[in-house]
Amino acid sequence: MAAAAAALACAMAPALAQDFKGKAITVVVAAPPGTATDVAARIVTEGMRAKLGATFVIDNRPGAGGIIAVNQFKGGPTDGTRLLFTQGSTVVISPLTYKEARFNFESDFETIAIVAETPMLMVTRPAGGPASLAAAVASAKSAPDSISIGNPGVNSIPHLAGELLGYATGSQFRQVPMGTAAQGIQAVALGDIDIFVDGVASMLPMVAGGRLKALAVTASKELPGLEGIALAKDTAPGLVVSGWFGLFAPGGAPAALTSELNAAVASALQNPDVIAKLRKLGTYPTPGSVIEAKAFVKAEKAKWADVIRKSGIKPQ
Repeated sequence: MAAAAAALACAMAPALAQDFKGKAITVVVAAPPGTATDVAARIVTEGMRAKLGATFVIDNRPGAGGIIAVNQFKGGPTDGTRLLFTQGSTVVISPLTYKEARFNFESDFETIAIVAETPMLMVTRPAGGPASLAAAVASAKSAPDSISIGNPGVNSIPHLAGELLGYATGSQFRQVPMGTAAQGIQAVALGDIDIFVDGVASMLPMVAGGRLKALAVTASKELPGLEGIALAKDTAPGLVVSGWFGLFAPGGAPAALTSELNAAVASALQNPDVIAKLRKLGTYPTPGSVIEAKAFVKAEKAKWADVIRKSGIKPQ
């Protein structure tokens, strides 16, 4: 019986792969065209096309930080012809901070893959800003709220990374939502705020040009292109934070289907051209199994739920 089961599994795997050939797969992207989420989706699905032989159609559904798209996506077809590509904050933070986010990714969707991660970068002005992240923490400990940390917007991953910095070090920073990354970069360059936090891509060129000084990056290890930048976790234990992108199917999609799609993502993320294009976005591929992707979502949800609880943030 075991031999028969193994033979049946081997026979089914190729058939499943062939099912996608010549088909159109619509990928709902919970972001506007031209954004990092949209560009990452197009890069990865183009890489998947070579593995599956399918045509990918991007369906941008912007609005409310991805909440509208996700609410509409629930209950869709489970045959793999309609997938969801979205950013991590929509998956694990929006359901905790916005009443309109009427979804739970662990129960309403099937996780296919965590595609890539973008670590946060903490920067200051070259002259007059904190000498290091440790120096900023020391100042915030001795004089609470004396050091300001800007972020692109309230309840964003950069905002919560700043909150986590305070909890991890027992210090109190003044959090300043700036509205946009451009406004935050300008404010920190002019000295209106002491530190600004956002994904690495938007600020690396200004660091390289000497207009900003990198204090720390919230990666778990030194990454290509970020050599020489201090790791935040060395000053604030556990401060490993990334924005990330994930691919999902509607709840009830068969495990064999999500595994096949996961394999296509993994194949795409091994393509040097895909890796190079993602790197230009400041994004690093994170291939892994479906089981690993599900565990990652669960861990991210628990981490940010704890930060949100400690911060006293209530759903809006």
